[in-house]
Amino acid sequence: MKRPLQVTLLVLSGLGLLHASLFTDLSLRFVKEGMRPMLVASGVLLLVLGVAEAWSSQKPVSGDDADGHGHGHGHGHGHDQDDGHGHDHSTVPRIAWLLFLPALSLLFYAPPALGAYTAAREAPKAVAEQRYFDPLPATSPIPLTLTQFTSRVQQDHKRDIGGRSVRMTGFVTPDKGADGWYLTRIIFTCCAADAQSVKVRIHGAAALPANTWVTVTGTWHPGGTLGTSSAPAALDARTVKKVAKPVNAYTDALPLF
Repeated sequence: MKRPLQVTLLVLSGLGLLHASLFTDLSLRFVKEGMRPMLVASGVLLLVLGVAEAWSSQKPVSGDDADGHGHGHGHGHGHDQDDGHGHDHSTVPRIAWLLFLPALSLLFYAPPALGAYTAAREAPKAVAEQRYFDPLPATSPIPLTLTQFTSRVQQDHKRDIGGRSVRMTGFVTPDKGADGWYLTRIIFTCCAADAQSVKVRIHGAAALPANTWVTVTGTWHPGGTLGTSSAPAALDARTVKKVAKPVNAYTDALPLF
């Protein structure tokens, strides 16, 4: 690849990373918050490499370098243009132009965030086994994450969650052909490639459009045996309130209010 194109690719890639991780929150669609500093550092490094490459290409060429290989190597003239086998290395391989697509996409068109489409096509994330649970606070409704609610319903043998009013926040995932819909969170372990969803089925309230962020208040929807894996992670909704999407949407966080 010719130097001007190398410089352009390095600079565009650096600007794209900085745009996604430093000047906007686009990087949070792809990686965890903790990886943001590394993306910023990578963007800065690419910019520095691009500037260094541009500066080195402006350096004056010495007399020996100008004729290709200096004295005694005249047979090497034209090597950059043809290697003796009919291959012209002075032109850019067509495949190299594809390297510009990811760089430009970070600047002008970011892929859509993961949401209901992804969550509807995968099984809910299995919650970690938990043997001990702290007593629930006296406040009502109790703010919980979707993971905390699922753990309480399926693993708390004291069954403290039964009859208690809880409040959770997530986005709407429709469930066509079935009763209810899902309150959903998508969680990144590292990045979008390992994303998993945690879902709580909502009963007794009409579903808003897919990917709408809502806070739901209600009580556990009876089924199976509470405190065991037979109990469904489900809620009888009393109120459903539309809320703004959180900046860092790929964590299972407590309700927004």
